[in-house]
Amino acid sequence: MSIREQIGKIVANTVPKGTAIDVRPAEEHQNAHYATTIAFSLAKTEKKNPREVAARIAEETKKKAPKGFFEKVEIAGPGFVNFTLSQKTLRKEFGAMAASKSNWYKPHPKKKPVIVIDYSHPNIAKPMSIAHIRSTIIGQALYNIFAFSGWKVIGDNHLGDWGKQFGILIAAFKMSGLKNENELSIDELMKLYVDYTAKMKEDPKLGDRAREEVRKLQNGDEENMRIWKVFYKVSLNEFEKIYKILGVTFDYYLGESFYNNELPEVVQNALRKGVAKESDGAIVIFTHEGKTPFIIQKSDGSYLYSTTDLAAIGYRVKKFKANLVMYVVDNGQSFYFEQLFKAAEMLKLAPKTNLVHVKFGLFLAEDMKKFSTRAGRYVSLEQLIEEAIARARKIVEGKNQGLSEEEKEKIARAVGVGALKYNDLSQNRLSNITFNWDKMLNLEGNSAPYLQYTYARFASILRKAEAGKFDAAFLAEPIEEKLIMDLFEFPQVVEEITRSYYPNHLSDYLYALAKDANYFYQTLPVLRANEKVRAARLALLSVAADVLRKGLELLGIEVVERM
Repeated sequence: MSIREQIGKIVANTVPKGTAIDVRPAEEHQNAHYATTIAFSLAKTEKKNPREVAARIAEETKKKAPKGFFEKVEIAGPGFVNFTLSQKTLRKEFGAMAASKSNWYKPHPKKKPVIVIDYSHPNIAKPMSIAHIRSTIIGQALYNIFAFSGWKVIGDNHLGDWGKQFGILIAAFKMSGLKNENELSIDELMKLYVDYTAKMKEDPKLGDRAREEVRKLQNGDEENMRIWKVFYKVSLNEFEKIYKILGVTFDYYLGESFYNNELPEVVQNALRKGVAKESDGAIVIFTHEGKTPFIIQKSDGSYLYSTTDLAAIGYRVKKFKANLVMYVVDNGQSFYFEQLFKAAEMLKLAPKTNLVHVKFGLFLAEDMKKFSTRAGRYVSLEQLIEEAIARARKIVEGKNQGLSEEEKEKIARAVGVGALKYNDLSQNRLSNITFNWDKMLNLEGNSAPYLQYTYARFASILRKAEAGKFDAAFLAEPIEEKLIMDLFEFPQVVEEITRSYYPNHLSDYLYALAKDANYFYQTLPVLRANEKVRAARLALLSVAADVLRKGLELLGIEVVERM
């Protein structure tokens, strides 16, 4: 149980049962460790002055608390209740933290809720571009955080692997004169698609041919199915190569094709329940009065993403027993997901509260313009990763000349990929992200290389003198207490993300922790301190390094022991 939870449990004994208690780190000017605003809400209910209620809570808390737990509990301002922990409590909690290593902050819920996270979802037969990076990175970070927090997590890559684009691709392949689809690369598939699409504008008959090929595919034509499977395999091999470099994993690749046979029943079920209606030959669901209806079948009888997504919700709830289904998709799709979730609720597939759209902003070039294929600003994700690693390699070579070529390559990969990820995860996901190499690879500012370098520095110190038995009483300096208080916050930061879905709260925390840990190391002697102080400070450094490592791992960022 974290310190905040312990304080909350004590305060709960002083207020009416069921009262929501919010314990937060106190502001610096409050001269305390923690504070609560509970008196303000109770004062409204009781029609009393908040300071009067706060004074009562403070006095009751002193009586209910274990002996010696607090140094002081007092009221401040218009009705805050401030808590200052005793040195005894600080030392005891830090001792427990150091003794249990990484287990002290890991939750162990009695029953694991299930969450399905839908992220990355590139289209088959098209190389992954920079446009896929945010969904992929944010989705994996949330996967890691929920799994660490005790949830059963299922990562599902809902690939765009069905539909009219495959009619174009198959028609293009057959018309190209190429004999062996197995020899095609994903870049060649993309070229076939682009070239044929351009020709369709000049010759409408090519569009008819593409529609015929997709009709044959959807009806199970043997030749077209064989070609489609090759395109799928080629694409997935390319995707997995990139995912491996990024450290991204999935439990399932259940693309649109997986649900193809269920789509007629989705439509019929919606009609039977009276949820869907015919409108101008199409089948639609009126999810929002006065707004565009949610189309689940076009007038020509074909199905849409919406139909597939409804089938997927039903499958995820029935098959995986999902308590929460999360979609990591850009904010341009906000209204679509409002409609999808409302339709799913109307069809009784899942309540809207169990469906979450984790939206995010655009990834912009340094001139603040959107990357776009049409505008000639297409950047492949593979090229971006290679550039990041190459730039990181130059930094590594300039920083440490004593590394082997193998070590340099390993570190460059960790630093380059880490910089790409942190550039995204250190910012509010709703904001647009600006692409800036200098900022991303800065060893001094709020960047992955700074955090990785901090960890590597601490790892180097701990290799020289491993932390062992210590007495926390020798951690008496203000910066040591501040660092201990920072460490206490890690479980709360992670737990809060499972409610808010903002990974940047963790990166904010890690940056603040790294700054305080660096200040501690630069201000106070560690290896040169006397034996008992040295042991205590090594223990503090060891825990700080451990939390820094674990936090970066949750963000999907690799740490290195040397840099």
